[in-house]
Amino acid sequence: MTIRRGEDWGSVAPVPEGTVVVADDVDLATVLNGASPPPAIGVLAGDLHRTISSSPDPGHYVVGAPVTIVPVDTVRVCIDGATRIAASHVVARRSWWFGEVLVVANAQFVGAWDVAPRSHPNDGWLDVSHVRARMSLRQRLAARPRLRTASHLPHPDIETSRVRSGRWEFRRPLRIWVDGRRIGRSAWLEVECEPDALMVCI
Repeated sequence: MTIRRGEDWGSVAPVPEGTVVVADDVDLATVLNGASPPPAIGVLAGDLHRTISSSPDPGHYVVGAPVTIVPVDTVRVCIDGATRIAASHVVARRSWWFGEVLVVANAQFVGAWDVAPRSHPNDGWLDVSHVRARMSLRQRLAARPRLRTASHLPHPDIETSRVRSGRWEFRRPLRIWVDGRRIGRSAWLEVECEPDALMVCI
């Protein structure tokens, strides 16, 4: 069950046998798209790690050691008939500096940028930031330093929304990144939130 306002998130329990510790979002995506997901995951760095404040110490995740284990949603991503799973975010763009940019976030951060300040990775929602193609380079350069503190919002050329699922079609194919790894190009993108799909030790 996804988290509700005012409720505690997760519970203290021993690190399960078979828990996998990953270095960052890219490694996490590799595990999630493997043959058999592990019972739990520890995340040492990256955007999900920063969002949930998980421990950066590999020794924290020794099997049997007491940790807090939290449920985390994932994102089912479909482009051109292929499906992948993301934990942190999906980005569609040609460039950050011109053209249309779409960010579908389950984590609060994309690198150093606080792109989705309202995002929680277990609320059953995906936070969408859609930069219109008309946004000028000058405006983007002005917004860039404010991204670190989420003060780039509101902006008339950045549309934000929260969705459980969504589909977008682009004027021309855009490059698609899933959890920081480029996976191809597509003229459309479809996503769906999968609640409580992952257990993470923090």
